[in-house]
Amino acid sequence: MRTKENQLQVYNSLSRNKENFKSIHEGSVGMYVCGPTVYSDVHLGNCRTFTSFDLIYRYLIHLGYKVRYVRNITDVGHLENDEDMTGEDKIAKKARVEQIEPMEIVQRYTTDFHAVMASLNNHPPSIEPSATGHIIEQIEMVKEILKNGYAYERNGSVYFKTVQFAEKHEEYGKISGKKLEDLRVETRDLKAQSEKNHPSDFAIWMKANDSHIMRWDSPWSVGFPGWHLECSAMSTKYLGEHFDIHGGGMDLQFPHHENEVAQNMACCGKAPANYWLHTNMLTFEGTKMSKSLGNSILPRELFSGEHNLLSQAYSPMTLRFFFLRSHYRSVCDFSDVALLAAEKSYQRLMAAYKTLNNLEYIGKEKVNEEDKIVNSLIDDAHIFMNDDFNTPRVLATFFELMSKINAFQNKQLKINHISKATLERLQHTFKIFIEDIFGLQVEESSNDEVLDNVLNILIEMRKDARTNKDWAASDKIRNGLAEAGIQLKDGAEGTSWSLV
Repeated sequence: MRTKENQLQVYNSLSRNKENFKSIHEGSVGMYVCGPTVYSDVHLGNCRTFTSFDLIYRYLIHLGYKVRYVRNITDVGHLENDEDMTGEDKIAKKARVEQIEPMEIVQRYTTDFHAVMASLNNHPPSIEPSATGHIIEQIEMVKEILKNGYAYERNGSVYFKTVQFAEKHEEYGKISGKKLEDLRVETRDLKAQSEKNHPSDFAIWMKANDSHIMRWDSPWSVGFPGWHLECSAMSTKYLGEHFDIHGGGMDLQFPHHENEVAQNMACCGKAPANYWLHTNMLTFEGTKMSKSLGNSILPRELFSGEHNLLSQAYSPMTLRFFFLRSHYRSVCDFSDVALLAAEKSYQRLMAAYKTLNNLEYIGKEKVNEEDKIVNSLIDDAHIFMNDDFNTPRVLATFFELMSKINAFQNKQLKINHISKATLERLQHTFKIFIEDIFGLQVEESSNDEVLDNVLNILIEMRKDARTNKDWAASDKIRNGLAEAGIQLKDGAEGTSWSLV
């Protein structure tokens, strides 16, 4: 479905429909995205999610919104088994295994996360709060939920009354599609169930045992907050009780985001966000990526090529472009073959961008059929981007425009076949999308100059062969380069080359 050029539509997980986007406060947008749990290296699935929301952030800014983008750091409360209260805190476990302080773990992997995000040219969020920095706010939220009758204390821990809340509020389950009956039958055999009124009740404050490293005083016990609680507390503090967009990976829909909604409504009397946006999974050749299957690749392994599933190293911009080729709500299937194709397409795009920037208008102002075609394609790019950030369709449109750019370069079309205004609009559109919205950067490499020099030598050798009527040698050079993905273009002003 197409939208009007000036109307952004987003797919809202809450309604399961595309909706016209309208911010609560005109000209401003509040956006909260669930950030990483910093107990290990950031993985490619994380990179896909945060790059998707960087794109959304960039596009909202492009549309003229003042955006407050909040993305948290989880540094306490995320247990190994999210619903099993006997599970160990992921950061505390890592610290115990390595025999160092938990905050050393947090610092190490937060630094790694920031470095990877920077390499992918992701903008930092406006605010990046941490769970441990907001213990007071979380304790206050627990107090309010207890006061409103939606939680109970048991042996120093505080549990949320999930079924009671779901019976009174139809909002619970809307994001994930869970029904109240699903909660009634989900009776997992967990050691902590004896403390709960119902298996689906979740802890918003947990009493710490004697060996637990990360612990704080509270009215109920020395303990620590639940993982779901931190996002409710921090989003409310920095964006208010009701804001525009809440985002995260699809795997967070249940229980994390459902429980956030429940906590916010139990505390504040209203759901936190108008629009819930979720990114889909990253798979490897159709299979879930995991360490146990040996198909989990870390960003640093991708950038260095040091993994047995990779034929070469891939640059951060190749990875970013690879993500853009899939819609953020679609499964993104990862493979060495797919990355090779993405690298080739990315290089073609940037080569066309360079060519476009070097085009100069010579001729008379004249609007004709080519003018209309180019402007229509530019209009399409904006329309597709407004259609729930449909980057694959935008890129497809750009590759159609690239055929026009290459035709100008090859003199198949004269530059005065479009008006000067259209040429300037085309140049402006490529700049805005490639640099500002897509966040792609030109990757300078000493190899570029070497390749250019080598190809110029081969072009001269082919020219000599043609002069000497050695057609076999001439064809061998042209065909060999074509097989390597390089196209030679003969014109009145000589021979040029481009990636295909």
